[in-house]
Amino acid sequence: MATAASDVVDRFLDALARLDVACTRTVGHEAGDVLRSIVEPPVVGTALPVEGGVLEAANVTLRPTADDLRAARTGVTAARLGVADYGSIVIESWGDATEATSLWPPLHVAVLRASDVVPDMASAFEHLSRHIRDGCTSAILATGPSATADMGALVRGAHGPERVHVLLIDDR
Repeated sequence: MATAASDVVDRFLDALARLDVACTRTVGHEAGDVLRSIVEPPVVGTALPVEGGVLEAANVTLRPTADDLRAARTGVTAARLGVADYGSIVIESWGDATEATSLWPPLHVAVLRASDVVPDMASAFEHLSRHIRDGCTSAILATGPSATADMGALVRGAHGPERVHVLLIDDR
């Protein structure tokens, strides 16, 4: 079974690379130092599924105000799921400014546990349906940086972050 889980993570990493999304793999006890090396200050963020002062190590402002969001160069959020087939991440909103934190700054760093990478969209919807029953009212499915070519040339950052970086915590 470990091989199957490893294959799913490998497919996810391949999909991220095709989308021009950076990914750094680490283990939980090194996550703070790794996050600090990725972010560009000032940094805003929300709670993460990782112990050990990860956000404090990177000097992340929690519960950002509108002014904090406007000034931020990086937003750090948890990703609930990664979808291997597409390189998509699922960002749940619990009313803690997660959506704004993931969309407003030019760089979004999504922190994801390897055990939360699922193979396909059907698996993602199965997981999400349980969280919606538990009270999650909103989730964003994000696939790569924001981009549009509606008016001609490709423009990044038109509707969200210009760049995305996944911090993948190996917990399997």
